[in-house]
Amino acid sequence: MKAIRDYLELIKFEHTIFALPFAYLGMLLAAQGWPTWGQFFWITIAMAAARTLAMGSNRIADRWLDARNPRTAQRPLITGAISPHTAWVGTIIAGCVLALAAWQLSTLTFILLPGAYLFLIGYSFSKRFTWLSHFVLGFTDGLAPIGAWAAIRNSLFSSQDLPAWILLGVVTFWIAGFDMIYACQDIDFDRQEGLQSMPARFGISAALRFSSICHIITIGLLISLGFTSQLNWPYWIGLVITAGLLTWEHLLVKPDDLSKLDLAFFNINGYISITLFLAILGSLYIP
Repeated sequence: MKAIRDYLELIKFEHTIFALPFAYLGMLLAAQGWPTWGQFFWITIAMAAARTLAMGSNRIADRWLDARNPRTAQRPLITGAISPHTAWVGTIIAGCVLALAAWQLSTLTFILLPGAYLFLIGYSFSKRFTWLSHFVLGFTDGLAPIGAWAAIRNSLFSSQDLPAWILLGVVTFWIAGFDMIYACQDIDFDRQEGLQSMPARFGISAALRFSSICHIITIGLLISLGFTSQLNWPYWIGLVITAGLLTWEHLLVKPDDLSKLDLAFFNINGYISITLFLAILGSLYIP
């Protein structure tokens, strides 16, 4: 049991809360309500497996960097609580489970699976090459709702699939924005190691401004989603709450004070995911 707990700590399994509700958003909008329980089950399995694959790959790829960074030096793969062999096995199993789930869901999700693997595994290396790595991470997380949409409709490229692409944009800019905030705490380490990030390249003040712009775009895309999907009043209430939570997030973090960064990153973004999920669920079922 301790090994399981250590592995879940390694991949920060609890942070699945950020992305899982967005996979469900794609599911709900594609089905225009609740899908079959089989679809719900396999979408959940696919999402958990995809995130496990991504985080396991990230921890393996970054283990030498994590060992040199005081903030990450106590991660299980660094302390020896989890061996590299165990990390590899868990990550490979997650990749196989994702393939099974994609095969169970639809032909299109299985066809698109190699592209998903490319981003789920490859995003970890993007910070070695470009300060746009935040957007690579955002796009990777954005594959959750568009994948769920494809699972339900087996379609992505007709005019009726526009909400799926808007959701991809929403998640891309939302995640990129708060990842810029999160990266502020590693600015000195990133510069020392030659890693690319918005704070390391432009400074904390500029990164926070870029983050604000990303979240303004997020709200704009959410407004577009509401009109495109003809969502009613529960959605718009949820959107107002989301805008308020994003505003609160940016008020908590200042260039000269990052002490509330964990609250801004973990708590508020979890609230945003759940708020939007409940808002769309309510919009589809409440007249």
